[in-house]
Amino acid sequence: MKRRFGAFALSLAITSLAVPAVAQRAISPAERQQGNQAHPQLLQQYGGAYGGPQDAYVARVGKRIAVQSGLSNSERDFTITLLNSPANNAFAVPGGYVYVTRQLLALMNDEAELAAVLGHEVAHVAARHSNSRSRTSTGTTLLATILGAVTGNSTLGQLAGQVGQLYTLRFSRQQEIQSDDLGVRYLTTAGYDPLAMSTVLDSLAAQNRIDQGASGDARSVPEWASTHPDPASRVVRARQRAMQTGRPGGERGRDAFLAAIDGMIYGDDPRQGIIDGRSFRHPDLRIAFTAPPGYTMANSPQAVTITGQGGQAQLSTGAFRGDLQDYVGRIFAGLSGQGRAPAAQVRFTRVNGLEAAWATTRASTGRQAVDATVFAYATSPSTAYHFVLVTPAGQGVGPFAPLVDSFRQISAQEAGQIRARVVDVVTVRPGDTPERLAQAMAFEDLKLERFLVLNGLSRGAPLRPGEKVKLVVYRR
Repeated sequence: MKRRFGAFALSLAITSLAVPAVAQRAISPAERQQGNQAHPQLLQQYGGAYGGPQDAYVARVGKRIAVQSGLSNSERDFTITLLNSPANNAFAVPGGYVYVTRQLLALMNDEAELAAVLGHEVAHVAARHSNSRSRTSTGTTLLATILGAVTGNSTLGQLAGQVGQLYTLRFSRQQEIQSDDLGVRYLTTAGYDPLAMSTVLDSLAAQNRIDQGASGDARSVPEWASTHPDPASRVVRARQRAMQTGRPGGERGRDAFLAAIDGMIYGDDPRQGIIDGRSFRHPDLRIAFTAPPGYTMANSPQAVTITGQGGQAQLSTGAFRGDLQDYVGRIFAGLSGQGRAPAAQVRFTRVNGLEAAWATTRASTGRQAVDATVFAYATSPSTAYHFVLVTPAGQGVGPFAPLVDSFRQISAQEAGQIRARVVDVVTVRPGDTPERLAQAMAFEDLKLERFLVLNGLSRGAPLRPGEKVKLVVYRR
């Protein structure tokens, strides 16, 4: 890793940046406690730490950039985590905790871009943006809504949504721009190329277009896109800020970065289930279902959430004693937080050969009446799964009828055919073109477009023999 620029040279570069002053206040004990409490919950929600050499690499880069923020001069005061999540996301919470998902990591093309994303997130914390942003969450969990609805008391729902609010609250456009500017400053003081902020924002804008245009894909819009609005409009500004530093051309660290992510899982981890188009399949649990047309899915280790105009649904599991009526009642009781289930008639049926039971109750979110339904399936004498459905009052299962009817068990053969996608770093050979290499991409559609975005390339850009590029292929 290159040595940092001398302090005198840095002071000249930084003074040319017209970045609003940010109070360099150290991490407080209260902020440290807040981060300590949130950290294990965030790990659980995002699939845990990815681990291995990739995690260690991200931590080294993250600590190097985080100490530029003024929150602490010691790298030991920061906890940087690579999350095992297929969401495009990065965030930081008070107390020195910074996170990036492996999916967003795969979109980057060098170490400087990784430092830019982490620096942007640290900047939100350093600037204390969470103290002034809107208190309206953009990602309140379905569970929070249901808890408040079933109980008529929003206390438990608010508790369930608190962790999400630490990082899903929408920042203002001015706060995002300030974090971009501060991120450019941190890149410069750490010795990285400050242009990395503009290049990673450019890649993010291109990936957003891919995600929104993918045919038949029910996956939810990437979270980093929804909480970091309009990245395309910020690319030019970030490039201008970088040029004002007088330090473009700093360290990029492409070779070290590509070596670090080679072989990393891309997209869903089969151990957590796979979203493919509108279908969800879990090879270890041997279950599958299909989302209704027009609905999106988001997968986490705890549950799969399905969202659309007709309502929300969530698939998860609970302790099963062999009695579906008892199971449905206990799921409702757990949602209520009061140890008892609401009065609701449990009905029985069979779905794709499985015993099933469901019940619907009327509830209130505080603003409107809704129907809350628990639809459960017994897959063995000791295992059951259930959907919790929330729909407008009077609709019951309603728009989710195709969803609950699609739940099934999969065979060992079908489970064995579900493979992970991984990042494969290859060396360009003479005669290779983007079109040729893109044919190896493990996708049904937009192969060339995905290849270009993954590598930060524009259409028609030539490849040079000997350079390295990323592919996404099925694990062999």
